[in-house]
Amino acid sequence: MKEENVKKTSAKRVYNLIIVDESGSMEIIHREALAGINETIATCKKLQEMHSEMEQHVTLITFDSCHFKVHYDDVLAMRAQELGMNEYRPSGGTPLYDAIGKGVAKVNAQTEVGDNVLVTIITDGEENSSREYTLKMVKNLIEKQKKLGWTFTLIGTDNLDVEGMAGAMAIDNHLAFAEDDEGTREMFRRERNARVNYNMCCLRAEAMETGTYFREEEV
Repeated sequence: MKEENVKKTSAKRVYNLIIVDESGSMEIIHREALAGINETIATCKKLQEMHSEMEQHVTLITFDSCHFKVHYDDVLAMRAQELGMNEYRPSGGTPLYDAIGKGVAKVNAQTEVGDNVLVTIITDGEENSSREYTLKMVKNLIEKQKKLGWTFTLIGTDNLDVEGMAGAMAIDNHLAFAEDDEGTREMFRRERNARVNYNMCCLRAEAMETGTYFREEEV
């Protein structure tokens, strides 16, 4: 779903790019992952309601080796609806680099210098099936966007070397979580709080300290 003819306003704009792994292994936490996605959308809506001087945009992408699905393409947060069970159905492999590369390229074409962009990447597996982007390409792309003030976060299950994966892609903020219902709920709780904190920094035009996105005491 693409927002047509969104008028540029004097309001501060926050672009929320959310990229979620939909590969087969995510079936273990299917219900909780879907609930977390919907809670993240709800958080963007609440932030819009709380701060009318900030314009919240949402681009939501899920991916596996069989599809790259853009559920919301630069829509205003208040127009984004919850996903149903049939709209998030884990299967296939993990073309992580392709998903990141294509998602970042899409939002880059929609933003202007001075916009606030928050990229959230959630996965329970390592790259295994990309065809268009390599690790080097993704790292270069992320480094380029960080120079424009973009914030990137990588969230992965605790069976992964999440810190190592993030470092390899030049992502400063990372979070590991237990791949079970309780661990997934806790992860999304921390992400929601961090998103609120990030938006407060945007509202005050203050830069977050590098690598502190998930720091609890700053919530």
